[in-house]
Amino acid sequence: MTYDALKDLLRFLGDSPTAWHATLEIGNRLAQQDYTPLDEQEKWDLKPEYAYFVERGGSICAFVLPKQAPKKTTILASHTDSPALKLKPNPVFIDEGLPFLRVETYGSPILSTWMNRDLVIAGRLLLSKGDTIDQQLVLLDHAPMMIPSLAIHLDRDTNEKPKKIDKQHHLCPLLGIHGKHREPGKIFEQLTGVKQSNLLGADLYLVPDEKPRLTGITSELVSSYRLDNLASAHASLLALLGAEKHPKDTIQMAIFWNHEEIGSGTDEGAGSPFFIDILKRISLSYKMGEEDFLRMKQGSHFVSIDMAHAFHPGYKSRYDKENAPEIGGGVVIKYNANHRYATSGLTAAQIVKLCQKKNIPHQSFASESNLPCGSTVGAISAAQTGVQTVDIGLAQFSMHAARELISTSDHLELCKLLKNILEN
Repeated sequence: MTYDALKDLLRFLGDSPTAWHATLEIGNRLAQQDYTPLDEQEKWDLKPEYAYFVERGGSICAFVLPKQAPKKTTILASHTDSPALKLKPNPVFIDEGLPFLRVETYGSPILSTWMNRDLVIAGRLLLSKGDTIDQQLVLLDHAPMMIPSLAIHLDRDTNEKPKKIDKQHHLCPLLGIHGKHREPGKIFEQLTGVKQSNLLGADLYLVPDEKPRLTGITSELVSSYRLDNLASAHASLLALLGAEKHPKDTIQMAIFWNHEEIGSGTDEGAGSPFFIDILKRISLSYKMGEEDFLRMKQGSHFVSIDMAHAFHPGYKSRYDKENAPEIGGGVVIKYNANHRYATSGLTAAQIVKLCQKKNIPHQSFASESNLPCGSTVGAISAAQTGVQTVDIGLAQFSMHAARELISTSDHLELCKLLKNILEN
């Protein structure tokens, strides 16, 4: 069973090169387990003890309804996006006879890790189809490309004094060598297989052309792009599908938000009303009044699941050793005095107690005091909804690189914890 869960993680990572692919994969898995899809523009006819899911772009929310009017909701929250390089609207240009793509950064990727490696394009195309717009998800692995860097012979200080990467000029993937006398639009048509006259819009990203895999002497690590934060999304999905269903008066929910890496301030991010709108519609299905809805919301709790920085002995000065989690050391509870992570003493205590009860290893993370702290959907959702929240996650190496590392045992412990959270 352990091997099956890890094998499933690798498959999930491989099938989810972008947020839209991840949402599709999650939705397909939910539908296979008798979760009913909902449309936000249609009237909902929700029934107690049934399971549902609703998509909004690259975000998706799934929930199981209780037999009685709910008194609380337990929400597992993660995100579907990752730092990346996004193609501009008119991406192809020719320079000295060579065809390149123009990109811009999405979020905060470690730029050097994107150079000198095989990349492909993935994302969505919006196509004209009669009087409608058709969305087509693509993974264009027939045309790998690379961002070539400058050779060390031409920059002898590149290892000792690396120069700043120019995002406009240094991050351009090379499409080949035959660009002379060719129109950029025609090259893009060849790349996508879509005529310009049919293409209305696109959201396309570069993704590494390298499969997820187990690594290490005894396969104790997972190596992949987008572990931040698809590992959390995968654990949340397995927990929801595997948890004992139909609690008496509690909604079991997992929400997977897009756009966390760019601040969540979008129509489908954690700063949007996506979650609260769903919760209101659920309450209406039980004919709950405003007072009952507010009481139910106040009794609920968010579990925000994202990555934490694993202690790297080669960079000791970047950590507070007593508060730096070890990779392979178990689930991480994340703290920040300024609530960039939403954890409080109370919400942490609830997780610690459950970990002790279920013999799940756990550890703490707080940043080195001179370094700024990252953020998650936890603090944003807590401020938007007033729901008590805790931030947890997994210790990870190479966060925001094109290739990241986590521990296999940590991931399995996270799956176990999240399942128990939904069942308690």
